[in-house]
Amino acid sequence: MGWKQVKANVLKALASGSFLHESRGSIDDKNLLAVGDVTPDDVSNVIRKCNGTHHSSSPHHRASSIEVHVLRHSGWYIKFYFVDPDTVFISVHR
Repeated sequence: MGWKQVKANVLKALASGSFLHESRGSIDDKNLLAVGDVTPDDVSNVIRKCNGTHHSSSPHHRASSIEVHVLRHSGWYIKFYFVDPDTVFISVHR
């Protein structure tokens, strides 16, 4: 999946609320969206500023068929993947 489609899909998920958070031990430090320190609109605003140079992807460490997307922009680190019909956020932090 190319960057333009990734961006459109993640923005749609944030706007509609169809996203989840991957369970992990340090969720308070690594996922500000999950703990309510940032809103979906805040995350969308960061993503809108991203272009293809801010995006990378790699296979999920537990399920290699799942592509994990990473965005790095202005000190933000946003990591997520798609599992139809949802978007799953792993990390959202500065």
